[in-house]
Amino acid sequence: MGALLSLPLLAVPSIGTLMSFGASCCGAAACSAICNQCGIFKSSMATRIAYAFILLINSIISWLMLTPWALKKLEHLTLDYVNISCQGKQCYGYVAVQRVNWALGLFHLILAVLLLGVKSSRDGRASLQNGYWGPKVVVWLAFVVLTFFIPETFFQVWGQYVALAGAMLFVLLGLILLVDLAHTWAEYCLDKIENTDSRGWRALLIGSTLGMFTASFAMIIIMYIFFAGSGCAMNQAAITINLIVLLLITAISVHPTVQEYNPKAGLAQAAMVAIYCTYLTMSAVSMEPDDRNCNPLIRARGTRTASIVLGAIVTMLTIAYTTTRAATQGIALNGNSSNAYSKLGDEEDEHGLVDQQPSSRRQMRAEALRAAVEAGSLPANALDDSDDDDESDDGHGGKDDERGGTQYNYSLFHFIFLLATTWVATLLTQNIDFEAEGVAAVGRTYWASWVKIVSSWVCYAIYGWSLLAPVVMPGRFGY
Repeated sequence: MGALLSLPLLAVPSIGTLMSFGASCCGAAACSAICNQCGIFKSSMATRIAYAFILLINSIISWLMLTPWALKKLEHLTLDYVNISCQGKQCYGYVAVQRVNWALGLFHLILAVLLLGVKSSRDGRASLQNGYWGPKVVVWLAFVVLTFFIPETFFQVWGQYVALAGAMLFVLLGLILLVDLAHTWAEYCLDKIENTDSRGWRALLIGSTLGMFTASFAMIIIMYIFFAGSGCAMNQAAITINLIVLLLITAISVHPTVQEYNPKAGLAQAAMVAIYCTYLTMSAVSMEPDDRNCNPLIRARGTRTASIVLGAIVTMLTIAYTTTRAATQGIALNGNSSNAYSKLGDEEDEHGLVDQQPSSRRQMRAEALRAAVEAGSLPANALDDSDDDDESDDGHGGKDDERGGTQYNYSLFHFIFLLATTWVATLLTQNIDFEAEGVAAVGRTYWASWVKIVSSWVCYAIYGWSLLAPVVMPGRFGY
């Protein structure tokens, strides 16, 4: 990660800056190659956080590409190869954002192809996912540099068609996963209550449901007070439609017919969907332009720059978290669960027999555990303890939580991150105002507001269909 630490040096436009930047990259690569402890993450959570951090840094760099400061620095860094100027409605700032995100998207696409079929960290290719961080950062930054030698016409077409389609797919996937999460959360709580008769789980389910409904109605009241004044027809319609559909979906979730075909459907799922869709609506009306005096947040003086910067950072953090969550949700993406274990004896040259004297007490214990698992007297996850002991013998330490099976599908993980780069690029460049001075506001366009409003309606529709599908097609559901 040493390359990332050298980014502030880009403020000095000189060959020395490039040399120091390259030296920092090489230093990170050397450190990763020499120090295995720093170069390979044995925790799948650490790996996911690292990729999310890279996406966050890439998104912030993309946002900075819209500022005059970054464009001038870019002009110097490319030795005047890129002559930054606006031509009609297009500007090189738009193309620069597409270049940066296309580079990271290409990086994830290559990893998705290379990691096809990886089932556990025993596969040698798993180190590409969890290690080689120095070289991977160097490759990513090299892609960013190389994109500035590709003609801008390619990125104009990419941004207007391919990136836009990828962004819409990313949004749709996020909505599907949100509905899936709502059902999973409610069913998990109900199973805990049925199996343990725990008052704690009962209180958690009831309290969270009431809390989410209360927060939803509180946001609706706030929107009516501050964002639905006279002349704000768009806001009034969006808020009212959200309220009507919220009440309709809630009623459907407890309808006797729906309960008959899906007994686990109820207010808990409706509450989670309601608060998310209401949040989307509130985010839409609070981030729209103020040309009709419908957004009092923009009219607040003295804090405009700070609010824009804070809003941009929060937006990028949200995208990074949402992407990581979506990319690792095994239920929806058919990834291997945390308790999925590889079949015993499926490794190369392994026949299940002990053909040499164990060299330590730990190895003897591992052989005994393996024999017990094969005999059926112990579950397969008992081998994890043996794996951990073996790993501590190699001098690296740490717990590898993917020895028996990956926590998520690596290729799908990188495909979701590829879609996330298209969403970031689209969010930053749709209906961008090149005449605005200072830092660029993220998502403060009518296009972004309507995407959020329509997304909330689609989310309600997906959840409504998940309630009605068992009634319409009972044969396909096993409730």
